[in-house]
Amino acid sequence: MIDYEYAREAFQKYLEEYDCEDEKNKLKIVHTYGVVHCVEVLGNKIGLSQEDMELARVIALLHDIGRFEQVKVHNQFNDAVMDHADFSIQVLFRQRRIKEFVESRKYDLIIRQAIANHNKYAIAPGLQERTLLHARLIRDADKLDNFRVRLAERIENLIYQIPSEELGSYEISDVIYEDFKSHQCILSAKRQTPMDMWVSYLAQIFDVNFTETFQLIKEKDYIHKTADRIPYTNPKTAKRMKKIIRIADEYVEEECRG
Repeated sequence: MIDYEYAREAFQKYLEEYDCEDEKNKLKIVHTYGVVHCVEVLGNKIGLSQEDMELARVIALLHDIGRFEQVKVHNQFNDAVMDHADFSIQVLFRQRRIKEFVESRKYDLIIRQAIANHNKYAIAPGLQERTLLHARLIRDADKLDNFRVRLAERIENLIYQIPSEELGSYEISDVIYEDFKSHQCILSAKRQTPMDMWVSYLAQIFDVNFTETFQLIKEKDYIHKTADRIPYTNPKTAKRMKKIIRIADEYVEEECRG
């Protein structure tokens, strides 16, 4: 049986290798436990077995373990510089530190593939059914807590030091607007303006896997609370955001019905 508490104690010991007073590290520690909470909520809603619940909690605990080295080396969270999921795999499996967190090797493949896929544009094809379940769970739980982060954090910490008053003055590029209207997640390489990045956060709803996740997004009013953080001073942007919010509302409402 996999043991979350055993993994949690090892995780706390692992954190001693890093400066936990650093604001970026503090943010990621809170996020880690936020994702653990979200995966617990989702797991209970979809009726996970006790074993799969413990496994899901451990995956959530370890999913961003590469972030701390990313901050130490680069002092930023830009995955174009250092893919944090890939580095998490390096820490856990190439450096063979997974045994510090999980005693049994029975779960290694599921943990490895779920973490490797948690930040990618799409889940890799061909995963076994149980692995796919956990890959979907961690992606949804991560998105749920990221909505919380975007409400709790200053805009400047989320969008390259740009304050909210300035962010809404930028336009949404045509390609991003069309992708959103087509219910597509936004590729990072397509983003051209700071507002494109903000819209890409909302577009993550198009990669949600469980009806229960949509229900939580609706219950917590994450679409409106996120969108309302920005004063859209650019008239074209303001008009497009009204359309984007309407599309998001309709999509979430439809998906809540399952």
